[in-house]
Amino acid sequence: MAANNFIFADSSVHHVISDLSVFVTKADGHRVLAAGDLNILRGYGERGDAYWAARYQTVFDRMEAIGLPCIGPEDPNGRQADPWPDELPRDSRNVPTFHSNRQKPATATRQLDYVFASRGLADSLTVRALNWPEEWGPSDHRRIEIELK
Repeated sequence: MAANNFIFADSSVHHVISDLSVFVTKADGHRVLAAGDLNILRGYGERGDAYWAARYQTVFDRMEAIGLPCIGPEDPNGRQADPWPDELPRDSRNVPTFHSNRQKPATATRQLDYVFASRGLADSLTVRALNWPEEWGPSDHRRIEIELK
């Protein structure tokens, strides 16, 4: 835990991106899929904090820059938060993939899990969060289905 009780998960993700960069040496012509629990938010920061929103966005920008854009999961391929959290922008397509110990699957609000794929591969994939309460299971993170068309 760091100052102000924030976990600096983005630092770990940036390290992974640097490692991936060795294998992805040009924007196109490769077939790479990367997915997992990044412990960061997309499109906003905790409690609407612009500093954290910008800091988290650098992860998505770097992945895009090396040819691995984020391909989901996002609405309509997953249930969106209901009720809608105050910190989440109204135009967000995020789908909850995590619930805290103070929440249940039905009240989950945060997406922390993402899928990235090279442009040539992305068009062949369908990404879906299996995040309806009856699909959730015992984990605090939701499974993500990645289907090759």
